[in-house]
Amino acid sequence: MSRALVTGMGIISAIGEDLAGNHHSLREGHTGIGRASHFQSHYVGTLPFGECRISNEQLKTMLGLENSSGYTRTCLLADKAFSEAIKDAGLFENDISSFDTALISASTVGGMCLTDQLYEDANLKSAGSPYLDAYSCSAHTFKLINRYKIRGFTDTINTACSSSANAIMMGVRLIRSGRAKRVIVGGVDSLAKYTVNGFNALKILSESACKPFDDNRNGLNLGEGAAYLVLEAEEIVKGKKVYAEVAGFGNANDAHHPSAMSDEAVGAIRSMREAVAVSGIDFEEIGYVNAHGTGTRNNDEVELFGLNQLFAKVPPYNSTKSYTGHTLGAAGAVEAIYSILSIVNAELYPSLNVEMPISNFDVKPIDKLLQNQEIRYVLSNSFGFGGNCTSLVFGSVN
Repeated sequence: MSRALVTGMGIISAIGEDLAGNHHSLREGHTGIGRASHFQSHYVGTLPFGECRISNEQLKTMLGLENSSGYTRTCLLADKAFSEAIKDAGLFENDISSFDTALISASTVGGMCLTDQLYEDANLKSAGSPYLDAYSCSAHTFKLINRYKIRGFTDTINTACSSSANAIMMGVRLIRSGRAKRVIVGGVDSLAKYTVNGFNALKILSESACKPFDDNRNGLNLGEGAAYLVLEAEEIVKGKKVYAEVAGFGNANDAHHPSAMSDEAVGAIRSMREAVAVSGIDFEEIGYVNAHGTGTRNNDEVELFGLNQLFAKVPPYNSTKSYTGHTLGAAGAVEAIYSILSIVNAELYPSLNVEMPISNFDVKPIDKLLQNQEIRYVLSNSFGFGGNCTSLVFGSVN
């Protein structure tokens, strides 16, 4: 059974247009949450968002897509992160087009970021926009397939906020089972009226920057972004740069409520326990937890409860959503990259906006940049609507 090694990473988020930019913002404690300038919505004036600062036109120029049509913002963000990941991994066209190379992507919004155009087209109020084939959650995947000539197995996963974590899990399973030698995994979501209005209806959007694991937390901020990782079977790496190993994975369903987790953290506990078991390690070997940490009343309390049930002593933890906002289907891959940055650089990044840690538990999130940390394993959690809970364990290769 082959180990799945991470040989390339690419990311765009509210705190950076590439891997280096994201790393710099994490180290400096710079949040990307603020007023949106590209996203058009009634709520732009009242709610903060984790918006990528680059416009669609700038993305098209950067990617050489000025004369291409049918590219939604979701497609553009995906292409930006994907192209960085394959370049970082040193992949050539024949590598990407090999039948041994798979692509597993993820999204929840997909082309529904064009909410108004979708409405006009669906109700026959337009002559037909150039985005008619771009409204599905898999449209960005087809764009990547066609542009980069991908011929191997492909799929698009939509399990809400755990989508790209599940893409990573599926990629690892393809490599371990011998069905693929290389899998490019990740996800993307862009800001959309569809999700903003939906989350607002649930009354869980904060009117200020979110504060995960704070006693006075009052909701989440929606963000956008894309992140991709190149996973390669150990036997084909042949001396290449390796960031980390995807050592373990676990998935379980809370089966409690469409948009809330059970007080007993049933799914969360099981997914974390399975991820650590698959890794073949003990909980005491986990040096850091990148928590799901949305900043809502329910999630943060339940996640801390679950961690306390599994760890004799909860290791350092934080929620990097305080930097990017909740990027929905991209969150699992975004936070996977942040977890790996912690391992590679031996550092832990501060939680933002925490003034009064949750009082029910005697464990506080990281409150400052910690350097020279020996981190062998990281646990990263992604919990989605419908109770879809996924946990990943990343391990050092040094």
